[in-house]
Amino acid sequence: MISIDETEKILDELAQELPSEFYRELNGGIILLPDTKLHHKSVDNDLYILGEYHRNISMGRYIVIYYGSYSRVYGYMNKEQLKIKLRETVRHEFTHHMESLAGERSLEIKDAHRISGYLRRKAKHNNHNA
Repeated sequence: MISIDETEKILDELAQELPSEFYRELNGGIILLPDTKLHHKSVDNDLYILGEYHRNISMGRYIVIYYGSYSRVYGYMNKEQLKIKLRETVRHEFTHHMESLAGERSLEIKDAHRISGYLRRKAKHNNHNA
């Protein structure tokens, strides 16, 4: 896995790819944390959160990328491969931001469906192995 400092540089490059309008009301910007974060619905400690969009009264709006989660999930990738994955996550989180500004929730609903699919697959797998 590339270093957290190199990951920060990649995120800076990716941030510059997006139009300035995307940053409207994103007062906290993009934050890279060293943390590894498991999803609270993870069944076998295998569902990691790579990034999150946050909006709240005290902290405002910001995007968090979890370096530790990336290390766990994509630690085997080279720099270019990782950059592709980071771009996907950043744009996914920006979609949440833009939808939030517009009062839309389509991506939140799509994400919830993905989690439901994950839980169904895990239940099916665990029932077969019981």
